[in-house]
Amino acid sequence: QMADPFLYGTGERSPYGCLGHEVQIEHINAYVCRPSFFTDKAVIVIHDIFGWLFPDIRYIVDLIAGHGYITICPDFFKGTDPWKTTDHWADFAGWMKDHDPMKVDKEADVVLKYLKEQCGAKKIGIVGFSWGGMAVHHLMLKNPQLTAGVSLYGRIIRDSEERYNLLNPTFFIFGEKDHTISYNQITLLEEKLKQYCKVAYKIKVYPGQVHGFAQLKPEDMKPDDKPYIEEARKDMIDWLKMFI
Repeated sequence: QMADPFLYGTGERSPYGCLGHEVQIEHINAYVCRPSFFTDKAVIVIHDIFGWLFPDIRYIVDLIAGHGYITICPDFFKGTDPWKTTDHWADFAGWMKDHDPMKVDKEADVVLKYLKEQCGAKKIGIVGFSWGGMAVHHLMLKNPQLTAGVSLYGRIIRDSEERYNLLNPTFFIFGEKDHTISYNQITLLEEKLKQYCKVAYKIKVYPGQVHGFAQLKPEDMKPDDKPYIEEARKDMIDWLKMFI
C-alpha cells in the first residue's frame, strides 16, 4: 500500500460557485475568469492531478483574476481522465506516464496564442500546483513568452544541469511537511539555482504545511494552517505583480 501523497482530503470539499466561464480553444477546453476592467496582463494556471474541473483550482483562477489578470486554467489532460480519489496509488506511476508534466509545450503554445490574439494580453505569467508546479518549472526553462512563473510544490526533477537555467523570474513554494518533496531536494534546488540561474528566483518553505496546502478555499482551511495559506497566496500574487 503506497502512502497517499496528498494529505489534504480531496473528497471533503465545500461546493464552489465559479465566477468565470468555459471556452474551447482549438483542441483544449479551458476555464477563464476576467477582471471587471480591461487589462493586457494574463496568468495561466496549471491544475494538479485532479484536473481543470476541480473546485479548488477554479477558486484559485477567480482569486488571481480578482487581482487584475485575465486568468485561464486549460485542461492540460486534453479530455482524458484526471486522477480520482477512488483510484489506487499503486497505479499512479502508470497514470503519470500518460500524463507527463514535461509534455505541455504544445498546449501552452495554443493558450499563449489565444491570450495574445483573442484577449490582447501583452504580458503573461504562469502558476502551477503540484503536477502543475512541475509543468511550470519545465515551461520556465523552455518558453521565453512567459514573463514570470510560480511553481507550488512541484516535485523537483533532476535530470540535467539545464533544469536550473530559468529564462524568466520563477518563485518556488513548498510546504515543510510535504512528504513527496524532501528538504534535501529543496536545498539542492537552491544550490543549483545559485550556480546556474541568471534571472531572479525565490524559494520559500512554509512551516507545518503539507502537499497541496496553498489551494484550499477559506471554508476548507484548518485554523492553524490559514495564516500560512494566506501568506503563500499573497507571496504568489506579489511575485506576479513584481514582473507582470
